[in-house]
Amino acid sequence: MKRFILLFTAALFLFPVASQSAPKNKKKDSHVVVAVPEVEAKVIAIETEGVQWLLNVDKFGVLRCYHFGKKISDPAQFRDFTCYRTRHGIEKYGDAAMAYPTVGGRYNNEPALHVKYANGDHNTELYYTGHTVSEKDGVVTTEISLKDYVSLLEVSLVFEAWQKENVIISHSEIKNAGKKSVELLEYASSFMPVRAEKYLLTHFWGHWGYEMNVEHELLGHDRKVIETRIGVSATKLNNPSFMLSLDTEEFSERNGEVIAGALAWSGNFKLCFDRNINCLNISAGINPFASAYKLAAGETFVTPDMIWTWSGNGAGQASRNLHAWARKDGVYGGGSVNPTLLNSWEGAYFNFNAATLIGMIDDAADMGLEMFVLDDGWFGNGEYARNDDKAGLGDWELNTAKLPEGIDYIASHAHDKGLKFGIWIEPEMVNPKSNLANNHPDWVVRSAGREIYTGRNQWLLDLSNPAVQDFVYGVFDRTMQLSDKIDYIKWDCNRVVNSFGSDWQADQDRFFVEYVQGYYKVLRRIREKYPKTIIQCCSSGGSRVDYGQLAFHNEVWASDNTDAVSRSNIQYGTSLIYPASIMGSHVSIVPNHQTKSTTPLKFRFDMACTGRLGMELQPKDLNAEERAFADQCIKAYKQYRDLVFNGDLYRLVAPEEGRYSLMYVSPDKRRAVVFIFKLDYESREIHRTLKLDGLAPGLRYKVNELNAKKSSWWGNDDSWTGDFLMNGGFNPHFYHRYDSSVFYLEAE
Repeated sequence: MKRFILLFTAALFLFPVASQSAPKNKKKDSHVVVAVPEVEAKVIAIETEGVQWLLNVDKFGVLRCYHFGKKISDPAQFRDFTCYRTRHGIEKYGDAAMAYPTVGGRYNNEPALHVKYANGDHNTELYYTGHTVSEKDGVVTTEISLKDYVSLLEVSLVFEAWQKENVIISHSEIKNAGKKSVELLEYASSFMPVRAEKYLLTHFWGHWGYEMNVEHELLGHDRKVIETRIGVSATKLNNPSFMLSLDTEEFSERNGEVIAGALAWSGNFKLCFDRNINCLNISAGINPFASAYKLAAGETFVTPDMIWTWSGNGAGQASRNLHAWARKDGVYGGGSVNPTLLNSWEGAYFNFNAATLIGMIDDAADMGLEMFVLDDGWFGNGEYARNDDKAGLGDWELNTAKLPEGIDYIASHAHDKGLKFGIWIEPEMVNPKSNLANNHPDWVVRSAGREIYTGRNQWLLDLSNPAVQDFVYGVFDRTMQLSDKIDYIKWDCNRVVNSFGSDWQADQDRFFVEYVQGYYKVLRRIREKYPKTIIQCCSSGGSRVDYGQLAFHNEVWASDNTDAVSRSNIQYGTSLIYPASIMGSHVSIVPNHQTKSTTPLKFRFDMACTGRLGMELQPKDLNAEERAFADQCIKAYKQYRDLVFNGDLYRLVAPEEGRYSLMYVSPDKRRAVVFIFKLDYESREIHRTLKLDGLAPGLRYKVNELNAKKSSWWGNDDSWTGDFLMNGGFNPHFYHRYDSSVFYLEAE
């Protein structure tokens, strides 16, 4: 059997007649019938051990979405599901939200796909043509094929269901199977209709030194868009991720249904939440801003991955799902434990020589740290020497006036002291005061005839240009050749895109997309040659925190703001989507160089130990007592850091409550570490109970407070059952602002 789509065209195609009998200058319209094969209605279940995404092919071949959430034992029951809509055409056009809606047909809301064809037509209607399912290493991949039978446009929706992690990753592949080029005006990675009575959106905002602030927003009946248009350092203002709490007005770590999503893309992104009468439609993908993408005949465009999960036990479980997947696949080397380190930046800035660095390396080794990282200032010569941020970027030769001994001399000394060695680069940037800017002005992102605006005294190189890709790869490669003892690269990126344009691109609409694709091409080449090098993604701090770049990087620099109080908010927000293992978290000097505030050394160490511990200071600025305490904290961190890197995170109290508490629990629940921070003053008469989470109720845990002269809890150094600790027995007390504690728990 067949059904038909009706299109208007000239009558001559259906009813040819002699030309002499046709009225002159008169156009006759009729219908051309395009046959579309009818398919059998079916349910396609995309599922993990605990999450189910149900798609339905209706009797007309339209792919629809009925359910995302808790698993249903017999998903085939959704085959004939109806929503009781009264709109005309329900019988023929269906009554449930489409799984990947397009501009065209009867659809009028936010689309996943908008295509403009060579003849100016904007209509696309996709119909199911088949699907395949395969399984490998605990990941079930479902690929659903759709087609527009008029334009011949084909779309494949690809879903990877990570069984144990309860994460589903989706993307779309759009193929122009026609004979003329088309223009993709909107091209989402994924689309999800959600049905509830209330939708509480949790998303992130901020700026330099103030990243990943958490905002909870009850959605009304309209479109809510979270996006960035700054091209590079794209997470400076917000993040391509969210959580959605259903049927509630309150955010909860432990209770209720929560959907979480994160887009794996390091450039302009767009998350749209379009609420109408019946549901909330969520679309996620590359921001189409100034990025209409021309697709030639035969070409296919592959969108970035969108990572989804669902929890029936609040935001905490949604985070743990994402973290488990990230440690297994989403972060490069995600299961490994990265070394503690001393970074030279806040301790030396641009003012150092070999003796300065050797002294810092010796101090780092004495304190028990495991790596030394030489930050900015080691390159450039003559008038373009990198003695401040005004010159030298692009000229990646060793600064022989500052370090005549060479990088290998410094790196070898670090290795001789038992430390790994790392070094800083910013290969995507160029100072106007540099040989590179003089020799290759055509490599700079710029709009012809307009001023090239600087940011931090630098311009942006055009990574959409293959020649620039080769250069940026070469910067990394040549840096690694400075010594065979370089173990770690800190890759920085300190500005956004302004007045964009490409001397290389014939089609300027491709710039924003192909810049990011070029960035990934470079990283892919680097990883092919340097698979074991630890690479940190830094971008003015946390301006490039996304799962796109994390596929190539081991960690991120969460913020240039090293103030411990500020970090409580930054790292709390980051932890909602990303695992603690990626967060470089450093102890710095006081008054803090960013906020000018003063906090106790213990508070700073305890906060830094909630991520990958490091130090960002000149060790010689610490007195003997502080040095001894630093040694103690570093030693204690090594006792439990495997929990920070690979344990399950439970957030107990959010920083907005004036306290901050979190804990990490081993997968077998036999070990845990608990962090508690007092951010604001409360009366000494207020005694609060802290309910721990994630422990085994029947196990007895020996509780030991670390790095404390006097414990904050009466039950310290004794054993307690998990249910006692999780249900009101654990009540450490703090008297002063910036008091903090770290408790280590081990089952007997």
